Parts: sequence; structure tokens; C-alpha cells
Amino acid sequence: MKNRFIQNGKQIIVLTSDTVSTVFAYWFAYILRFNFSIPELNLKVFFSTLPVLLLIKILCFYFFGLYRGVWRYASMNDLLRILKATLLSSVLFFFYVGLVYHLIDFPRSVFIIDWFIIVCLVGGSRFLYRLFREFYPAKVMRENKRVIIVGAGRAGEMLLREMKQNIRIGYNPVGFLDDDLAKKGMRIHGVPVFGKIDDMLKIVDRKDIEEAVIAIPSLTGKDMKKIIQLCSDAGISCKTVPAVGDILNGTVSVSQIREIRIEDVLGREHIQLSMEQIREYLTGKRVLVTGAAGSIGSELCRQIMKMGPEKLLLYERVENEVYRMDMEFSQVFAGKPYEMVLGDILDVERLEWVMAKYKPQVVFHAAAYKHVPIMEAHPLLAVKNNVQGTYNVASASVASNVDKFVLISTDKAVSPANVMGATKRIAELICQGMNSEGRTKFIAVRFGNVLNSAGSVIPLFRNQIMKGGPVTVTHPEMTRYFMSIPEAAQLVMQAGAIGTGGEIFVLDMGEPVKITDLAQDIIRLMGFKVGDDIDITYTGLRPGEKLHEELVSQEEQWLKTVHEKINLVKSPPIDWSDLKVRLQKVVISIDDNEAAKVLEVLTSLIPSNKADQS
Repeated sequence: MKNRFIQNGKQIIVLTSDTVSTVFAYWFAYILRFNFSIPELNLKVFFSTLPVLLLIKILCFYFFGLYRGVWRYASMNDLLRILKATLLSSVLFFFYVGLVYHLIDFPRSVFIIDWFIIVCLVGGSRFLYRLFREFYPAKVMRENKRVIIVGAGRAGEMLLREMKQNIRIGYNPVGFLDDDLAKKGMRIHGVPVFGKIDDMLKIVDRKDIEEAVIAIPSLTGKDMKKIIQLCSDAGISCKTVPAVGDILNGTVSVSQIREIRIEDVLGREHIQLSMEQIREYLTGKRVLVTGAAGSIGSELCRQIMKMGPEKLLLYERVENEVYRMDMEFSQVFAGKPYEMVLGDILDVERLEWVMAKYKPQVVFHAAAYKHVPIMEAHPLLAVKNNVQGTYNVASASVASNVDKFVLISTDKAVSPANVMGATKRIAELICQGMNSEGRTKFIAVRFGNVLNSAGSVIPLFRNQIMKGGPVTVTHPEMTRYFMSIPEAAQLVMQAGAIGTGGEIFVLDMGEPVKITDLAQDIIRLMGFKVGDDIDITYTGLRPGEKLHEELVSQEEQWLKTVHEKINLVKSPPIDWSDLKVRLQKVVISIDDNEAAKVLEVLTSLIPSNKADQS
């Protein structure tokens, strides 16, 4: 309503301006024609014809769209429309005068003088306004933050235009830096390209730059890291713009300059999904997600909803989390078919009731305990939740004739060195064994650490930095694999699409990241200097913690699949009947609360460990 009122107000001002211009031009044409002394007879003709002239001109101006343009963007096209509108109005007025007055007592030169003056007034008013709008922001912009734009390509040009046209952004673009030597010395909308990105330090010093904005959406993580370091050395802050694809499709505006995130530094590539394959097994289907409020589970639910399921069941045991998810989904997916289901994977009766009532066709099992040190301290609960819980969900799925069961696994399941990893490896074995028990196709998907997930290292580092440090790292050489939450969820869905049953898929995690480097990057991104502002201290490896994680064990074979980001792991065959008997012993040990016996049986269940023991 407010915008409409403002728009109507502006149109009234424009209409008033054109009306005054029309009256003045017509009157001044008479003044010039009669040398500043209009005879009484001609003055009567002036007043009698003025209303008709006004009507004709305003109608012609409206017809040629003079009231749809924006003065601040007045261009040659606008001038052409003004010429057409004024010419047509003069011709129509000429015919009116000829028809009514037969051109008697009407000076013909008035038509030409009036046309010339109205073009100057109507066109001039618009272009003078544009000139003012160009000059005024430039004056105000000089008082804004002085920035250098890194990247003189398409995104850089778009960003510059936005900065110039929208002074509220608060930036004064001083120049560009670009590694394309052909662009050096060129000017883009009047702003020079100073030189290469490596010239950052001397340009910042010479031009009094306060901030750099990276306008290269396709930049690799390595190059992003380099620019951040250059900015840090120059003593200025650094930001970036959204991806060009998002800008062009209207998802975001180039003016939405944002802080650089750790994902930008890690340089994860955008993944291409086979949407047809995913829709084929999810669209119009009943889908159940366990652990639906967790980091991966909740993102899976969001992505699945976009596929148009017949119904999505969000199975979660924490009441507060069920409420939180329900609040989110009721807003984002209002009217869409989803249902919150409060339940625990250790409650077999509840599981069977839910399966019988809703008859899900696809199950994503994301419910699990995941924190290594906590699981080391509570092995009984780790086994109960991750092993017995997985067996419960898998058995209920087979009994309900679920089409596909997808297990969320972890790289810690490879040659496990801790309780958490061992429980997840056994969960994988359960899926492989259960694949032969019914029509349900069981698929396991392994991946490493997930950026910004609950309890992950990045939020921990941020909190430590906010408190003034130090940032704690267990070992200077420790490495981990990382991927974003949306990327992990999407690839899990893709793996579920290509799986035919019994497979373990491993997501392409890229190169492992040194945790020390990660800590240093986060410190810089938050505007601090390593050592000067925030220290990094090493605390030593915790129980069950590996220095380097693996994605495939020595006993397993790595195979390619149809999707470049998903690999297949071929594991040695297992004796499912023997494993089931051993699993029963684990369950009995849990019930007897015998931690030592549970750990002993747990170790014996993993084939590679049995081989090591013999």
C-alpha cells in the first residue's frame, strides 16, 4: 500500500510537471511569435485552444509511455518517445485548429516554436533529473566506505552498477583488481582496473581502501584463501557476493554482499543431481525419516519435501525438537503432506505401529549417536542406540515391505578405532545382511564431517574465538573430510536413487582438510589475526580419536558409479546368520549392563577386527 501511494505520488508530480511545461511552452511560443506583445484577438484564441492542447498532449504522452519510465534511468529511448509524442500531439493540434478555426487568426509558426520548446522542457526535465541523481549519489558516495572490487568480470560489473545506483549499500567503489592483464588500465562505468589481485597491498595503501568485495562467484577455495590472506596482510576486511546463477535467476541480488563463509574457503563444488532418478523413487511416495530433527535428518526432510512425496513422516524422539520442526514446516511447507511423529527407534512396538499405520515406501535412517568422546564414555548406550536401534528400524521395514532403506553412515566406520565407529560399521553390516531377508533394498551411505552440524568443530571454534580464544585443536597434523549439510543430504538422496540393494556408497569428500588450517581460516574470517589476537593450542588426541580418517578400508574395493560424486564400496561377504546370533549376544549383554562384555562382542562382530585377532 505504501509503495503504491509513493508511486501514485510520483506520477502526479510528473503529470503536473508536464502540464506546467505544456502551458508554458504554448504561452512562450505566442510571446516569441508576437515579440512579447500578444494582440487581444490572438490572446482569446490562445485561451480557447489551451485546454484542447493540454488534453491532446497529455493523452499522447500517456500513449507513448512517458509516465511508465523512471526518470533516474532516462535514456535515448526515452528521448525518442518524447519526440514521437510531441510530434504527434502537434500534428493532431494542427488538424484541430485547421478544422475549428480554418487557421484564421492563428499564427502557423506557433506550432513549430511550441513543438521545439515542449521537447526541451519535457525532455530536459527528465535528463536534468537524471543528471542530478548521477551527481548527488557521487557526492554522497565519496563519504561512503571506500572499497576495491576483486574481479572485473560480469559479477563485478553488476556489483559496480548496483553500488552506484543504490547509495544505501554504503559503498564507494574506487577500482577493480583482476588477474586478466588485458583489463589493466581499462575503465568500467568510469571506475578503473588498477592491476592484478597480487597488487592488493600497494593499491590498498595508495588508494586508502577500507574493504575488498570479491566478485568472482566461481573462485576456488584455494584462491579465496589467498585473497583473504592478502586482505588480512593489507589490514582490510573482505566480503563476497552470491553466485552469478542465483543473481541472474532472481534468487538473490548482487547487492546482498555477505561475509565469507568457511564453505567458500573449502571450495566445495556445486553438485549436479539426477533429479529424474530422485523423483522416480520419492515423488508421490510415503517417506519416513528417523532422527528427523538432527542436522542431516532435518535437511533430508527439507529436500524430500521439494520432491513432492505423498506424505513425509518426521520420526523424532525429542519432544522440543519435534515442536521446532513442526513450527518450521508449518510455515515453509504450509498445506504440504507431512506429519510429525514422536517416537524412539528403541521402542519396537511404536515402530511397528507407525509402520503399520503409514506404510512408508522409503525409509531414511538418520537417528544415531555421533559424538566420539561421549560414546567412548557410554558404550552401552552407543551400542543400544546405533546397533540395536538400526536393527529395530531395519526389521520393521522388512516386515512392512518398505521398498528402500537408506542408512546414514560415517567415515568412522572404516577400520573403526572407537565405539561410535564400530557401532556404525555394524549398522552397515546389518543393512547388508537384511538385504537378503525380504523385498526391501538396503543401502548405506558413508561420508565425513558435516559443516556447521550440531556439535561440529566449526561452531566450537567460533564460540572459542568469540570468547577471546584460545582455539583448541587436538593435534597439529589432524585432518578430516568435510562437506556442507545440503550437499550431504542431496547426495544421500541420489545414492538412494541409484542403489539396487546391498551396496555401501561413499560420497566424494574432496581432499581432507587440516584442522589447524581450518582453525586459522575461521580466525581470519572473523576478523582476527592468528597468534596476535587469537592463539591456537593443542590438547592431544582424545580416546578413540584417529589422526586421519579413511573412506575405504584395506579389505574394501573402491568402484565408480554413474554419478561422479558417489562411489561404491565393495566389501567382503558376511555370514549373516552367524552375525545375527552374535547380535543377540550384544543385546543380552546390554540388558545385563555388562560394558566390558559388550565391547568384547562388539569388536568380534567386525570382520577386519576378527582377522586382526587371529
